[in-house]
Amino acid sequence: MAYPVIMPELGESVDEATLTLWLKKEGEPVREFEPLLEVNTDKVDTEIPSPASGVLLKILVGPETVIQAGMTLAWIGQSGESLPPGSASTVEKGANAIEAEAVTASSALVQSAPKAPELYASRVRPGMDDRLGFISPVVARMASEHGLDLTKVKGSGKEGRITKVDVQNYLSAKPAPSEQPKVSQPVSPQSGQPTAVAGEVLKLTTIRKTIAEHMVRSKQTSPHVSTVMEADLSRVVPHRLANKDAYKRDGANLTFTPYFIFAAVTALKQFPIVNSSWSEEGILLHKPINVGMATALETDGLIVPVIKNADSLSLLGLTRSVNDLAQRARLKQLHPEEVRGGTFTITNHGTSGSLFATPIINQPQCAILGVGAIQKRAVVIDDAIAIRSMVYISLTFDHRILDGASADYFLGAIKRTLETWAA
Repeated sequence: MAYPVIMPELGESVDEATLTLWLKKEGEPVREFEPLLEVNTDKVDTEIPSPASGVLLKILVGPETVIQAGMTLAWIGQSGESLPPGSASTVEKGANAIEAEAVTASSALVQSAPKAPELYASRVRPGMDDRLGFISPVVARMASEHGLDLTKVKGSGKEGRITKVDVQNYLSAKPAPSEQPKVSQPVSPQSGQPTAVAGEVLKLTTIRKTIAEHMVRSKQTSPHVSTVMEADLSRVVPHRLANKDAYKRDGANLTFTPYFIFAAVTALKQFPIVNSSWSEEGILLHKPINVGMATALETDGLIVPVIKNADSLSLLGLTRSVNDLAQRARLKQLHPEEVRGGTFTITNHGTSGSLFATPIINQPQCAILGVGAIQKRAVVIDDAIAIRSMVYISLTFDHRILDGASADYFLGAIKRTLETWAA
């Protein structure tokens, strides 16, 4: 008996993913629970296990395809076994089944939804639309969040259906592949003929595409402003040295990152306006303090796992969270929900030697803290020259929410926490 490989639900509100890699080829044996394919969502690579033992009879969906939970991706059975009747169109049936469920659940909402373009954008609902066809939940949510009129978006899916990628491309002002302008080659002034251009085109990975789209969208969304201060870590450095062994006995590697997270959380409590997001209705103040920590991946790009309710954790608790999330991020073992829900982000670019930087805001957050390299420098203290462990800290913020003074007060609070750290 042949078994279908069904795309599972990866977490709450995770509606779509991109199939990035098949770990087995057609005709190869596979064991139950053995990793069969990889999918990517929000820059998280997740392995999908095989539902049964046997042979991978047929792959129905290729790499770089956007898939939804409930879709049939492949069939597993015994060598030489025939596929069930109509199995070649299982992907379409799976998609139609999902659409039918969404239509049933939201038909009343769709019938009462306004059809005027100026009202439609702010009240998009999933389900069937008499002009646009089926609207998936993720597309409806993105359109509502960005006040987007979907009638202006060209769909590339089946029967012109609008996909998540179509919305992302539209928001990034990126033309569809078929509409992209041709790049003219350099012309030789002597012959008037195109000249060869030396170079190599590196194919974009799914993670690199996601990062690029997110960064462009962030710069287009928020007016970015940065402010920089210098903090004296003369109290933090000896505290870390004095506690490293004790933390190690508790299974934690005490780095400097937890200190900066602790200081940021302290400042967020004092200035809750920074723990917010912009909306057309007003500034949304977030109750939980969920700190994202930008983590460089060994192969390509970076990812931002989130420490949920960071304000409830001690320095030891933050250290354990930092260790766990950073390790699993590099091993590609994060779950999609672990990179969602952040309300503030910290990027420690100083680990690579950078002194200070102006990071890009992680939308839809209000600000991001950049931490530079820690260096011993000569500074003037009470009219005397002293050697201190110093660090530049920068805050890039959304100027719609914060002004220069309020941003400086917040960054100053982080500086005070670090410089007055109790031994």
